[in-house]
Amino acid sequence: MNILESSHILEKKEQKIEFQSDLLGWYDQHKRTLPWRTSPNLYKTVVSEFMLQQTRVSTVLPYFKKWIENFPDFESLAKAKEETVLKYWEGLGYYSRARNLHKLSKVISNWDDLQTDGKAWLTLPGVGPYISAAIVSISFGKAEAVCDGNVVRVLSRIFGIKEMFKDGATAQKKIRPLAQKLITEKRPGDYNQSIMELGATICHRQNPLCTICPVLSFCSACKEGNPEKFPKIRQKKKSKKKVIRFWIVSSSGILLQKSEKKSKRLAGIYELPEEQENFCFLKEVLITQKKRTIGNTEYDESIFQAKIEKDIVEKGNSLQWVKWKELDNITLSGPHRKWIEEIRTISK
Repeated sequence: MNILESSHILEKKEQKIEFQSDLLGWYDQHKRTLPWRTSPNLYKTVVSEFMLQQTRVSTVLPYFKKWIENFPDFESLAKAKEETVLKYWEGLGYYSRARNLHKLSKVISNWDDLQTDGKAWLTLPGVGPYISAAIVSISFGKAEAVCDGNVVRVLSRIFGIKEMFKDGATAQKKIRPLAQKLITEKRPGDYNQSIMELGATICHRQNPLCTICPVLSFCSACKEGNPEKFPKIRQKKKSKKKVIRFWIVSSSGILLQKSEKKSKRLAGIYELPEEQENFCFLKEVLITQKKRTIGNTEYDESIFQAKIEKDIVEKGNSLQWVKWKELDNITLSGPHRKWIEEIRTISK
């Protein structure tokens, strides 16, 4: 059955208005105090939406504060060097977001007239349907509905959508028209934020707080007694990858590997060097083992203390000696900075 053909109570106009009113009333009373909601402007909204992609609010908060202090507007960000931009993003991961935000700021800084249409924003680097809808609804009052993971979860439960989605992106694409049918013309920005806030703080993936949900009376999944079964998204099998890395130091510095520009995820970012056929590292002692997950891949990383018979840093390869005193001036991937500080402390 098409999810838009549901005979749900919210198909009735008066019930939809009541749903919008209940949700907005709850949001007005219980919304979190967040820096991009305090003295809001277009720039803060754009930065926050880029940072919040696949990242928790609690993680974003300190980064957002430092970012605004150093790049207070589109113009200052546009003028900054990419290395500086990446440095202030260090630890947030998904560095393409920072690069796209940098590129976007350059485009906007050259606009003669501010674009308020969602289609215009969709042409900008890093902007997809979700970010576009968030920006134009919050900053310009356009009734364009957002549909992220939180919205998918909330609406899947409210409508009791039993369709099995191939993945999260497919779920968002299919549920977006339903989200659009529910958005209010009067306060579209607040409505979008309220339904995302509901998903983030009440309608959790596990153990949802149904008893204090402001729209409980509209929820089909809760009436069935099984909200955690929604949304129905096929789980992808995670692949596993083993990586050998090396801890090679001298009295003055550490050997690091700089990711190539063609790397989508980590271009220009430094990490501990990996084992490679053309690099002759002499393993000595296993220092530590680390596990982490990126996307659908689980990484099992072993870090060995090692030495090299001769300096293998050559023009054109990705290895570079970095002095200890310069370590704070380069951009390391978040986990690797933590590992380096941890191992350095142990090694003293």
